[in-house]
Amino acid sequence: MAAPRILVAEDEGLAAMALEDELLREGYAVTLAPDGLAALEAAAQEPPDLLLTDLRMPRLDGSALIRALRAARPDLPVVVMTGYAPAGGAAAFAADGEAPISLFAKPLDMDAVLAELRKLLNRP
Repeated sequence: MAAPRILVAEDEGLAAMALEDELLREGYAVTLAPDGLAALEAAAQEPPDLLLTDLRMPRLDGSALIRALRAARPDLPVVVMTGYAPAGGAAAFAADGEAPISLFAKPLDMDAVLAELRKLLNRP
């Protein structure tokens, strides 16, 4: 069985590389995108099993990215990582019939993020 593909949209290069290292170590396939537009392009090439995104990014922010990807795939699990949580938390992104969105504050508790990824992707 192929490794689950995680699309990471993060504009801070060092943070993106650190996330990639952790995810690869956990056995995930990883695609990095430096902003929302690059993430949309990457998702069109290779659809992800999960989106891990920052909110504040150049060219296209995380909220717009989530809306764009979910327009085609309402079941796409999303994990948001941000230093600027929206009012209402994860519920601010919720819409009827959409897969869950998890919200983590930066700096990330990587153990908690990895546990959430395993839960969302139904991995032991």
